[in-house]
Amino acid sequence: MTQGPRFVLAVDQGTTSTRAIVFTHAGQIHSVAQKEHRQIFPRAGWVEHDTTEILRNTREVIGQALGRGNLTGADLAAVGLTNQRETAVVWDRTTGEPVHHAIVWQDTRTARIVADLGREGGADRFKEVCGLPLATYFSGPKVRWILDHVEGARERAEAGDLIFGTIDTWLLWNLTGGPDGGVHATDVTNASRTMLMDLRTLSWSQDVAAAMAIPLSMLPEIRSSSEVYGTSRKLGVPIAGILGDQHAATFGQACLARGMSKNTYGTGNFMLLSTGTEIVRSDHGLLTTVCFKVGDQDAVYALEGSIAVTGSLVQWLRDNLGLFEESADVERLARQVEDNGGCYIVPAFSGLFAPYWRDDARGVIVGLTRYVDRRHLARAALEATAFQTREVLEAMEADSDVRLSELRVDGGMVANETLMQFQADILGVDVVRPRVVETTALGAAYAAGIAVGFWDGEQDVVGNWEEDRRWTPAMPEEERERLYRAWKKAVTRSFDWVDDDTARDHDSQV
Repeated sequence: MTQGPRFVLAVDQGTTSTRAIVFTHAGQIHSVAQKEHRQIFPRAGWVEHDTTEILRNTREVIGQALGRGNLTGADLAAVGLTNQRETAVVWDRTTGEPVHHAIVWQDTRTARIVADLGREGGADRFKEVCGLPLATYFSGPKVRWILDHVEGARERAEAGDLIFGTIDTWLLWNLTGGPDGGVHATDVTNASRTMLMDLRTLSWSQDVAAAMAIPLSMLPEIRSSSEVYGTSRKLGVPIAGILGDQHAATFGQACLARGMSKNTYGTGNFMLLSTGTEIVRSDHGLLTTVCFKVGDQDAVYALEGSIAVTGSLVQWLRDNLGLFEESADVERLARQVEDNGGCYIVPAFSGLFAPYWRDDARGVIVGLTRYVDRRHLARAALEATAFQTREVLEAMEADSDVRLSELRVDGGMVANETLMQFQADILGVDVVRPRVVETTALGAAYAAGIAVGFWDGEQDVVGNWEEDRRWTPAMPEEERERLYRAWKKAVTRSFDWVDDDTARDHDSQV
Protein backbone atom coordinates (compact mmCIF):
# COMPACT_ATOMS: atom_id res chain seq x y z
CA MET A 1 0.00 0.00 0.00
CA THR A 2 1.30 3.46 -0.89
CA GLN A 3 1.61 6.16 1.75
CA GLY A 4 -0.95 8.96 1.76
CA PRO A 5 -4.76 8.95 1.63
CA ARG A 6 -6.34 6.01 3.45
CA PHE A 7 -9.70 5.71 1.69
CA VAL A 8 -11.46 5.45 -1.67
CA LEU A 9 -14.92 6.87 -2.32
CA ALA A 10 -17.41 5.11 -4.59
CA VAL A 11 -20.59 6.65 -5.99
CA ASP A 12 -23.22 4.01 -6.74
CA GLN A 13 -25.92 5.68 -8.82
CA GLY A 14 -28.69 3.09 -9.00
CA THR A 15 -32.18 2.85 -10.43
CA THR A 16 -33.94 3.98 -7.26
CA SER A 17 -31.28 5.75 -5.22
CA THR A 18 -27.76 7.14 -5.11
CA ARG A 19 -25.21 6.00 -2.55
CA ALA A 20 -21.78 7.27 -1.64
CA ILE A 21 -19.62 4.78 0.25
CA VAL A 22 -16.13 5.30 1.65
CA PHE A 23 -13.99 2.13 1.72
CA THR A 24 -10.83 1.29 3.62
CA HIS A 25 -7.83 -0.49 2.11
CA ALA A 26 -9.22 -3.75 3.53
CA GLY A 27 -12.37 -3.26 1.47
CA GLN A 28 -14.50 -2.49 4.52
CA ILE A 29 -17.13 0.27 4.71
CA HIS A 30 -16.00 3.34 6.63
CA SER A 31 -19.04 5.56 6.04
CA VAL A 32 -22.08 5.70 3.79
CA ALA A 33 -24.90 8.00 2.70
CA GLN A 34 -27.90 7.29 0.48
CA LYS A 35 -30.79 9.21 -1.06
CA GLU A 36 -33.68 8.03 -3.22
CA HIS A 37 -34.84 9.85 -6.34
CA ARG A 38 -38.24 10.02 -8.03
CA GLN A 39 -39.49 7.36 -10.39
CA ILE A 40 -41.41 9.15 -13.15
CA PHE A 41 -44.07 7.21 -15.08
CA PRO A 42 -45.58 9.53 -17.74
CA ARG A 43 -47.47 6.68 -19.45
CA ALA A 44 -47.83 2.92 -19.09
CA GLY A 45 -44.50 1.35 -20.02
CA TRP A 46 -42.57 4.63 -19.76
CA VAL A 47 -39.99 5.15 -16.98
CA GLU A 48 -37.98 8.35 -16.57
CA HIS A 49 -35.55 9.98 -14.14
CA ASP A 50 -34.78 13.65 -13.57
CA THR A 51 -31.01 13.77 -14.12
CA THR A 52 -30.66 17.17 -12.43
CA GLU A 53 -32.18 15.59 -9.32
CA ILE A 54 -29.75 12.66 -9.61
CA LEU A 55 -26.78 15.04 -9.93
CA ARG A 56 -27.97 17.07 -6.93
CA ASN A 57 -28.42 13.89 -4.87
CA THR A 58 -24.98 12.65 -5.91
CA ARG A 59 -23.29 15.79 -4.65
CA GLU A 60 -25.34 15.65 -1.46
CA VAL A 61 -24.51 12.04 -0.57
CA ILE A 62 -20.81 12.57 -1.31
CA GLY A 63 -20.80 15.38 1.23
CA GLN A 64 -22.76 13.35 3.76
CA ALA A 65 -20.54 10.28 3.45
CA LEU A 66 -17.42 12.35 3.98
CA GLY A 67 -19.01 14.22 6.88
CA ARG A 68 -20.12 11.03 8.60
CA GLY A 69 -16.65 9.61 8.19
CA ASN A 70 -15.04 12.83 9.46
CA LEU A 71 -13.12 13.07 6.18
CA THR A 72 -12.21 15.60 3.51
CA GLY A 73 -11.07 15.19 -0.08
CA ALA A 74 -7.49 15.05 1.19
CA ASP A 75 -8.27 11.68 2.81
CA LEU A 76 -9.28 10.13 -0.51
CA ALA A 77 -6.95 8.43 -2.98
CA ALA A 78 -9.56 8.30 -5.75
CA VAL A 79 -13.25 8.29 -6.65
CA GLY A 80 -14.99 5.48 -8.52
CA LEU A 81 -18.34 5.65 -10.30
CA THR A 82 -20.83 2.87 -10.89
CA ASN A 83 -24.26 3.31 -12.37
CA GLN A 84 -27.56 1.97 -13.58
CA ARG A 85 -26.78 0.95 -17.13
CA GLU A 86 -28.61 1.58 -20.43
CA THR A 87 -30.42 4.62 -19.01
CA ALA A 88 -29.93 7.34 -21.62
CA VAL A 89 -29.31 11.07 -21.12
CA VAL A 90 -29.01 13.69 -23.88
CA TRP A 91 -27.89 17.19 -22.94
CA ASP A 92 -26.54 20.45 -24.34
CA ARG A 93 -22.75 20.55 -24.26
CA THR A 94 -22.75 24.36 -23.80
CA THR A 95 -25.39 24.83 -21.12
CA GLY A 96 -25.36 21.40 -19.48
CA GLU A 97 -29.17 21.27 -19.65
CA PRO A 98 -30.77 17.90 -20.47
CA VAL A 99 -33.18 18.09 -23.40
CA HIS A 100 -35.44 15.44 -21.85
CA HIS A 101 -35.67 13.36 -18.71
CA ALA A 102 -33.39 10.33 -18.74
CA ILE A 103 -35.10 7.34 -20.35
CA VAL A 104 -34.59 4.46 -17.93
CA TRP A 105 -33.44 0.97 -18.89
CA GLN A 106 -36.86 -0.46 -17.94
CA ASP A 107 -38.70 1.84 -20.37
CA THR A 108 -40.49 0.18 -23.32
CA ARG A 109 -41.45 3.21 -25.46
CA THR A 110 -38.86 2.29 -28.12
CA ALA A 111 -40.67 -0.92 -29.10
CA ARG A 112 -41.71 0.52 -32.46
CA ILE A 113 -38.17 1.74 -33.20
CA VAL A 114 -36.81 -1.67 -32.26
CA ALA A 115 -39.34 -3.41 -34.50
CA ASP A 116 -38.50 -1.13 -37.42
CA LEU A 117 -34.77 -1.75 -37.00
CA GLY A 118 -35.44 -5.50 -36.96
CA ARG A 119 -37.28 -5.54 -40.28
CA GLU A 120 -33.88 -5.93 -41.90
CA GLY A 121 -32.01 -8.83 -40.30
CA GLY A 122 -34.37 -9.57 -37.43
CA ALA A 123 -33.72 -9.24 -33.71
CA ASP A 124 -30.09 -10.32 -34.15
CA ARG A 125 -29.32 -7.70 -36.81
CA PHE A 126 -26.46 -6.12 -34.83
CA LYS A 127 -25.67 -9.02 -32.48
CA GLU A 128 -22.43 -10.03 -34.21
CA VAL A 129 -21.11 -6.50 -33.68
CA CYS A 130 -22.42 -5.56 -30.23
CA GLY A 131 -23.36 -8.91 -28.65
CA LEU A 132 -26.92 -7.76 -27.96
CA PRO A 133 -30.32 -8.49 -29.49
CA LEU A 134 -32.55 -5.65 -30.59
CA ALA A 135 -34.57 -4.78 -27.50
CA THR A 136 -36.07 -1.78 -25.74
CA TYR A 137 -33.58 -2.41 -22.90
CA PHE A 138 -30.56 -0.80 -24.55
CA SER A 139 -29.49 2.84 -24.89
CA GLY A 140 -29.19 3.31 -28.64
CA PRO A 141 -32.92 3.19 -29.47
CA LYS A 142 -33.61 5.51 -26.51
CA VAL A 143 -31.29 8.15 -27.99
CA ARG A 144 -33.02 7.72 -31.34
CA TRP A 145 -36.40 8.28 -29.63
CA ILE A 146 -35.22 11.52 -28.03
CA LEU A 147 -33.85 12.82 -31.34
CA ASP A 148 -37.11 11.92 -33.10
CA HIS A 149 -39.53 13.26 -30.49
CA VAL A 150 -37.97 16.29 -28.76
CA GLU A 151 -38.54 19.38 -30.87
CA GLY A 152 -35.31 20.59 -32.47
CA ALA A 153 -33.19 17.85 -30.90
CA ARG A 154 -32.09 16.20 -34.13
CA GLU A 155 -31.04 19.50 -35.69
CA ARG A 156 -29.09 20.46 -32.56
CA ALA A 157 -27.45 17.03 -32.41
CA GLU A 158 -26.39 17.14 -36.05
CA ALA A 159 -24.97 20.62 -35.45
CA GLY A 160 -22.80 19.16 -32.65
CA ASP A 161 -24.61 20.91 -29.81
CA LEU A 162 -26.01 17.84 -28.05
CA ILE A 163 -24.13 14.99 -26.40
CA PHE A 164 -25.22 11.63 -25.06
CA GLY A 165 -24.18 9.53 -22.12
CA THR A 166 -25.27 6.84 -19.75
CA ILE A 167 -25.50 8.01 -16.14
CA ASP A 168 -21.77 7.47 -15.51
CA THR A 169 -20.98 9.88 -18.35
CA TRP A 170 -23.48 12.45 -17.09
CA LEU A 171 -21.93 12.37 -13.61
CA LEU A 172 -18.32 12.35 -14.82
CA TRP A 173 -18.94 15.31 -17.13
CA ASN A 174 -20.58 17.36 -14.38
CA LEU A 175 -18.18 16.43 -11.56
CA THR A 176 -15.17 17.35 -13.71
CA GLY A 177 -16.45 20.76 -14.73
CA GLY A 178 -19.57 20.38 -16.84
CA PRO A 179 -19.68 23.07 -19.57
CA ASP A 180 -16.34 24.33 -18.24
CA GLY A 181 -14.07 21.51 -19.40
CA GLY A 182 -16.07 18.50 -18.20
CA VAL A 183 -14.73 15.14 -19.40
CA HIS A 184 -17.11 13.46 -21.88
CA ALA A 185 -16.20 9.79 -21.55
CA THR A 186 -17.52 6.39 -20.59
CA ASP A 187 -15.94 3.02 -19.94
CA VAL A 188 -16.10 -0.12 -22.05
CA THR A 189 -18.69 -1.82 -19.82
CA ASN A 190 -21.26 0.95 -20.18
CA ALA A 191 -20.46 1.43 -23.86
CA SER A 192 -21.12 -2.28 -24.40
CA ARG A 193 -24.74 -1.77 -23.26
CA THR A 194 -25.66 0.87 -25.83
CA MET A 195 -25.80 -1.46 -28.90
CA LEU A 196 -23.42 1.06 -30.49
CA MET A 197 -20.02 -0.41 -29.53
CA ASP A 198 -18.14 -3.08 -31.47
CA LEU A 199 -17.13 -5.74 -28.94
CA ARG A 200 -14.05 -6.66 -30.95
CA THR A 201 -12.56 -3.20 -31.41
CA LEU A 202 -14.00 -1.55 -28.27
CA SER A 203 -14.91 1.46 -30.42
CA TRP A 204 -18.16 2.94 -31.68
CA SER A 205 -19.62 1.20 -34.72
CA GLN A 206 -20.23 3.73 -37.47
CA ASP A 207 -22.58 1.30 -39.22
CA VAL A 208 -24.83 0.71 -36.20
CA ALA A 209 -24.88 4.41 -35.30
CA ALA A 210 -25.84 5.25 -38.88
CA ALA A 211 -28.61 2.61 -38.87
CA MET A 212 -30.01 4.17 -35.68
CA ALA A 213 -29.57 7.71 -37.08
CA ILE A 214 -27.38 8.78 -34.14
CA PRO A 215 -24.60 11.28 -34.96
CA LEU A 216 -21.19 10.01 -33.85
CA SER A 217 -20.40 13.49 -32.51
CA MET A 218 -22.85 12.84 -29.65
CA LEU A 219 -20.99 9.82 -28.32
CA PRO A 220 -18.48 9.93 -25.44
CA GLU A 221 -14.89 8.72 -25.66
CA ILE A 222 -14.60 5.04 -24.69
CA ARG A 223 -11.97 4.40 -22.00
CA SER A 224 -10.96 1.46 -19.81
CA SER A 225 -12.71 0.74 -16.50
CA SER A 226 -9.67 1.66 -14.40
CA GLU A 227 -7.72 4.80 -15.27
CA VAL A 228 -7.68 8.47 -14.35
CA TYR A 229 -10.37 10.22 -16.41
CA GLY A 230 -10.22 13.62 -14.74
CA THR A 231 -10.33 15.40 -11.39
CA SER A 232 -13.35 16.15 -9.25
CA ARG A 233 -13.57 19.94 -9.13
CA LYS A 234 -15.17 19.86 -5.69
CA LEU A 235 -12.87 17.32 -4.02
CA GLY A 236 -9.62 17.78 -5.93
CA VAL A 237 -9.43 13.98 -6.22
CA PRO A 238 -8.96 11.89 -9.39
CA ILE A 239 -12.01 10.08 -10.72
CA ALA A 240 -10.31 6.86 -11.74
CA GLY A 241 -12.83 4.01 -11.98
CA ILE A 242 -16.03 3.54 -13.98
CA LEU A 243 -18.03 0.32 -14.27
CA GLY A 244 -21.67 -0.36 -15.02
CA ASP A 245 -23.31 -1.62 -11.86
CA GLN A 246 -23.37 -5.32 -12.70
CA HIS A 247 -19.80 -5.31 -13.95
CA ALA A 248 -18.74 -3.49 -10.79
CA ALA A 249 -20.47 -6.12 -8.65
CA THR A 250 -18.66 -8.87 -10.55
CA PHE A 251 -15.35 -7.11 -9.89
CA GLY A 252 -16.23 -6.51 -6.23
CA GLN A 253 -17.20 -10.18 -5.82
CA ALA A 254 -13.70 -11.13 -7.06
CA CYS A 255 -15.26 -13.13 -9.92
CA LEU A 256 -12.23 -12.33 -12.04
CA ALA A 257 -11.27 -15.73 -13.41
CA ARG A 258 -12.94 -17.42 -16.35
CA GLY A 259 -15.93 -19.52 -15.23
CA MET A 260 -16.69 -17.51 -12.06
CA SER A 261 -20.20 -16.11 -11.68
CA LYS A 262 -22.19 -13.76 -9.47
CA ASN A 263 -25.85 -12.77 -9.25
CA THR A 264 -26.99 -9.34 -8.07
CA TYR A 265 -30.47 -8.98 -6.53
CA GLY A 266 -31.65 -5.41 -6.93
CA THR A 267 -34.38 -3.67 -8.88
CA GLY A 268 -33.82 -6.51 -11.33
CA ASN A 269 -31.48 -9.49 -11.20
CA PHE A 270 -28.30 -9.70 -13.20
CA MET A 271 -26.07 -12.75 -13.42
CA LEU A 272 -22.65 -12.50 -15.04
CA LEU A 273 -20.28 -15.34 -15.92
CA SER A 274 -16.73 -14.41 -16.85
CA THR A 275 -15.53 -15.86 -20.15
CA GLY A 276 -12.04 -14.40 -19.81
CA THR A 277 -10.61 -12.68 -22.87
CA GLU A 278 -12.83 -14.76 -25.18
CA ILE A 279 -16.00 -13.31 -26.71
CA VAL A 280 -18.62 -16.06 -26.31
CA ARG A 281 -21.78 -15.71 -28.37
CA SER A 282 -24.98 -16.93 -26.74
CA ASP A 283 -27.39 -19.38 -28.32
CA HIS A 284 -29.70 -19.38 -25.29
CA GLY A 285 -30.92 -15.82 -24.83
CA LEU A 286 -27.97 -14.34 -22.93
CA LEU A 287 -26.05 -11.16 -23.66
CA THR A 288 -22.39 -10.97 -24.59
CA THR A 289 -20.85 -8.03 -22.79
CA VAL A 290 -17.56 -6.56 -21.63
CA CYS A 291 -17.00 -7.59 -18.03
CA PHE A 292 -14.21 -5.11 -17.25
CA LYS A 293 -10.95 -3.70 -18.59
CA VAL A 294 -8.16 -2.66 -16.25
CA GLY A 295 -5.97 0.02 -17.81
CA ASP A 296 -3.97 -1.27 -20.77
CA GLN A 297 -4.74 -4.93 -20.04
CA ASP A 298 -6.90 -6.96 -22.41
CA ALA A 299 -10.65 -6.64 -21.93
CA VAL A 300 -12.38 -9.44 -20.02
CA TYR A 301 -15.77 -10.50 -21.40
CA ALA A 302 -18.84 -12.10 -19.86
CA LEU A 303 -22.15 -13.74 -20.57
CA GLU A 304 -25.00 -11.99 -18.81
CA GLY A 305 -28.54 -12.96 -17.94
CA SER A 306 -30.61 -9.82 -17.34
CA ILE A 307 -33.92 -10.07 -15.45
CA ALA A 308 -35.96 -6.88 -15.50
CA VAL A 309 -38.10 -7.22 -12.38
CA THR A 310 -37.21 -8.78 -9.03
CA GLY A 311 -36.80 -6.28 -6.18
CA SER A 312 -39.10 -3.87 -7.99
CA LEU A 313 -41.85 -6.52 -7.76
CA VAL A 314 -41.63 -6.22 -3.98
CA GLN A 315 -41.85 -2.42 -4.35
CA TRP A 316 -44.92 -2.86 -6.55
CA LEU A 317 -46.64 -5.02 -3.93
CA ARG A 318 -45.78 -2.37 -1.35
CA ASP A 319 -46.56 0.83 -3.26
CA ASN A 320 -49.18 -0.13 -5.84
CA LEU A 321 -51.12 -2.80 -3.95
CA GLY A 322 -50.37 -1.70 -0.37
CA LEU A 323 -49.81 -5.27 0.86
CA PHE A 324 -47.25 -4.06 3.42
CA GLU A 325 -45.57 -0.85 4.54
CA GLU A 326 -41.88 -1.74 4.37
CA SER A 327 -40.12 -3.86 1.76
CA ALA A 328 -38.58 -5.99 4.51
CA ASP A 329 -42.11 -7.02 5.54
CA VAL A 330 -42.35 -9.26 2.48
CA GLU A 331 -40.21 -11.87 4.20
CA ARG A 332 -42.26 -11.74 7.39
CA LEU A 333 -45.42 -12.42 5.38
CA ALA A 334 -43.85 -15.09 3.19
CA ARG A 335 -42.61 -17.06 6.20
CA GLN A 336 -46.15 -17.36 7.57
CA VAL A 337 -47.08 -19.90 4.88
CA GLU A 338 -45.37 -23.13 3.84
CA ASP A 339 -45.74 -22.59 0.10
CA ASN A 340 -47.20 -20.27 -2.53
CA GLY A 341 -50.68 -21.82 -2.34
CA GLY A 342 -50.49 -22.64 -6.05
CA CYS A 343 -50.02 -18.96 -6.97
CA TYR A 344 -47.28 -17.75 -9.36
CA ILE A 345 -46.41 -14.16 -10.28
CA VAL A 346 -44.62 -13.54 -13.58
CA PRO A 347 -43.51 -9.88 -13.32
CA ALA A 348 -43.19 -9.06 -17.02
CA PHE A 349 -43.84 -5.36 -16.40
CA SER A 350 -41.34 -4.39 -19.13
CA GLY A 351 -41.73 -7.54 -21.16
CA LEU A 352 -39.45 -10.47 -20.40
CA PHE A 353 -35.68 -10.14 -20.60
CA ALA A 354 -33.31 -13.14 -20.52
CA PRO A 355 -33.65 -15.78 -21.72
CA TYR A 356 -36.90 -14.96 -23.59
CA TRP A 357 -36.58 -11.35 -24.87
CA ARG A 358 -40.33 -10.99 -25.33
CA ASP A 359 -41.46 -7.37 -25.63
CA ASP A 360 -45.02 -8.66 -26.05
CA ALA A 361 -45.17 -10.20 -22.57
CA ARG A 362 -46.84 -8.51 -19.62
CA GLY A 363 -47.15 -9.39 -15.96
CA VAL A 364 -49.57 -12.07 -14.81
CA ILE A 365 -50.69 -13.64 -11.55
CA VAL A 366 -51.90 -17.18 -12.15
CA GLY A 367 -53.25 -20.04 -10.06
CA LEU A 368 -55.49 -17.83 -7.94
CA THR A 369 -58.12 -19.45 -5.75
CA ARG A 370 -60.08 -18.20 -2.73
CA TYR A 371 -57.42 -19.90 -0.59
CA VAL A 372 -54.68 -17.48 -1.71
CA ASP A 373 -54.08 -14.43 0.47
CA ARG A 374 -51.43 -11.71 0.71
CA ARG A 375 -49.00 -14.06 2.43
CA HIS A 376 -49.02 -16.36 -0.60
CA LEU A 377 -48.59 -13.36 -2.90
CA ALA A 378 -45.57 -12.26 -0.86
CA ARG A 379 -44.07 -15.72 -1.12
CA ALA A 380 -44.83 -15.95 -4.84
CA ALA A 381 -43.02 -12.63 -5.38
CA LEU A 382 -39.87 -13.95 -3.73
CA GLU A 383 -40.11 -17.25 -5.57
CA ALA A 384 -40.43 -15.41 -8.90
CA THR A 385 -36.95 -14.00 -8.30
CA ALA A 386 -35.52 -17.46 -7.68
CA PHE A 387 -37.31 -19.10 -10.62
CA GLN A 388 -36.10 -16.42 -13.05
CA THR A 389 -32.56 -16.87 -11.75
CA ARG A 390 -32.72 -20.60 -12.46
CA GLU A 391 -33.80 -19.91 -16.04
CA VAL A 392 -30.76 -17.71 -16.53
CA LEU A 393 -28.42 -20.17 -14.84
CA GLU A 394 -29.55 -22.98 -17.12
CA ALA A 395 -28.96 -20.80 -20.19
CA MET A 396 -25.52 -19.85 -18.87
CA GLU A 397 -24.50 -23.46 -18.34
CA ALA A 398 -25.73 -24.40 -21.82
CA ASP A 399 -23.75 -21.59 -23.48
CA SER A 400 -20.54 -22.00 -21.51
CA ASP A 401 -20.40 -25.73 -20.78
CA VAL A 402 -19.55 -24.68 -17.20
CA ARG A 403 -21.48 -26.33 -14.38
CA LEU A 404 -21.54 -23.92 -11.45
CA SER A 405 -20.79 -25.45 -8.07
CA GLU A 406 -21.89 -22.34 -6.18
CA LEU A 407 -23.39 -18.93 -6.86
CA ARG A 408 -22.01 -15.77 -5.28
CA VAL A 409 -24.81 -13.32 -4.52
CA ASP A 410 -25.09 -9.65 -3.59
CA GLY A 411 -27.54 -6.78 -3.62
CA GLY A 412 -30.30 -5.63 -1.32
CA MET A 413 -32.43 -8.78 -1.46
CA VAL A 414 -29.68 -11.09 -0.17
CA ALA A 415 -30.62 -9.98 3.35
CA ASN A 416 -33.82 -11.98 2.80
CA GLU A 417 -32.88 -15.40 4.14
CA THR A 418 -36.16 -17.02 3.05
CA LEU A 419 -35.39 -16.03 -0.53
CA MET A 420 -31.77 -17.18 -0.31
CA GLN A 421 -32.75 -20.62 0.98
CA PHE A 422 -35.41 -21.01 -1.71
CA GLN A 423 -32.84 -19.89 -4.28
CA ALA A 424 -30.44 -22.62 -3.20
CA ASP A 425 -33.30 -25.13 -3.19
CA ILE A 426 -34.54 -24.30 -6.69
CA LEU A 427 -31.02 -24.17 -8.17
CA GLY A 428 -29.65 -27.24 -6.44
CA VAL A 429 -26.34 -25.45 -5.71
CA ASP A 430 -24.93 -23.54 -2.76
CA VAL A 431 -25.67 -19.81 -2.58
CA VAL A 432 -22.89 -17.73 -0.98
CA ARG A 433 -23.16 -14.20 0.43
CA PRO A 434 -19.97 -12.16 0.99
CA ARG A 435 -19.17 -10.28 4.18
CA VAL A 436 -19.39 -6.95 2.33
CA VAL A 437 -22.61 -7.06 0.32
CA GLU A 438 -22.17 -3.58 -1.19
CA THR A 439 -20.13 -5.21 -3.93
CA THR A 440 -21.28 -2.82 -6.66
CA ALA A 441 -19.79 0.20 -4.92
CA LEU A 442 -16.82 -1.89 -3.79
CA GLY A 443 -16.03 -2.91 -7.37
CA ALA A 444 -16.00 0.71 -8.50
CA ALA A 445 -13.77 1.59 -5.56
CA TYR A 446 -11.34 -1.21 -6.47
CA ALA A 447 -11.17 -0.05 -10.10
CA ALA A 448 -10.41 3.51 -9.01
CA GLY A 449 -7.94 2.49 -6.32
CA ILE A 450 -6.01 0.16 -8.63
CA ALA A 451 -5.67 2.97 -11.18
CA VAL A 452 -3.88 5.22 -8.68
CA GLY A 453 -1.87 2.51 -6.90
CA PHE A 454 -3.94 2.44 -3.72
CA TRP A 455 -4.40 -1.29 -4.33
CA ASP A 456 -1.67 -3.28 -6.03
CA GLY A 457 -4.02 -5.03 -8.45
CA GLU A 458 -6.59 -7.75 -8.79
CA GLN A 459 -4.82 -9.95 -6.25
CA ASP A 460 -5.83 -7.44 -3.55
CA VAL A 461 -9.46 -7.79 -4.65
CA VAL A 462 -9.29 -11.57 -4.28
CA GLY A 463 -7.47 -11.28 -0.96
CA ASN A 464 -10.09 -8.97 0.55
CA TRP A 465 -13.12 -11.13 -0.38
CA GLU A 466 -14.64 -13.02 2.58
CA GLU A 467 -17.59 -15.40 2.84
CA ASP A 468 -20.33 -14.40 5.27
CA ARG A 469 -23.15 -16.94 4.86
CA ARG A 470 -23.82 -20.04 2.77
CA TRP A 471 -27.17 -21.65 1.98
CA THR A 472 -27.21 -25.32 0.94
CA PRO A 473 -30.09 -26.97 -0.99
CA ALA A 474 -32.52 -28.84 1.25
CA MET A 475 -35.48 -29.44 -1.09
CA PRO A 476 -36.04 -32.90 -2.59
CA GLU A 477 -35.28 -32.94 -6.31
CA GLU A 478 -38.78 -34.15 -7.23
CA GLU A 479 -40.37 -31.15 -5.51
CA ARG A 480 -37.82 -28.77 -7.03
CA GLU A 481 -38.65 -29.93 -10.53
CA ARG A 482 -42.42 -29.92 -9.94
CA LEU A 483 -42.35 -26.29 -8.82
CA TYR A 484 -40.12 -25.32 -11.73
CA ARG A 485 -42.43 -26.97 -14.26
CA ALA A 486 -45.36 -25.01 -12.84
CA TRP A 487 -43.32 -21.80 -13.09
CA LYS A 488 -42.48 -22.48 -16.75
CA LYS A 489 -46.18 -22.98 -17.45
CA ALA A 490 -46.98 -19.68 -15.72
CA VAL A 491 -44.41 -17.87 -17.87
CA THR A 492 -46.16 -18.96 -21.06
CA ARG A 493 -49.34 -17.27 -19.83
CA SER A 494 -47.57 -13.88 -20.03
CA PHE A 495 -46.73 -14.21 -23.74
CA ASP A 496 -48.48 -12.46 -26.65
CA TRP A 497 -50.34 -9.93 -24.54
CA VAL A 498 -49.25 -6.75 -26.33
CA ASP A 499 -50.87 -6.54 -29.77
CA ASP A 500 -52.75 -3.90 -31.73
CA ASP A 501 -55.62 -3.99 -29.24
CA THR A 502 -53.50 -3.59 -26.12
CA ALA A 503 -50.43 -1.62 -27.26
CA ARG A 504 -52.22 1.67 -26.75
CA ASP A 505 -53.04 0.78 -23.17
CA HIS A 506 -49.61 -0.56 -22.29
CA ASP A 507 -47.01 1.37 -24.22
CA SER A 508 -48.61 4.37 -25.91
CA GLN A 509 -45.96 4.18 -28.62
CA VAL A 510 -46.80 7.46 -30.30
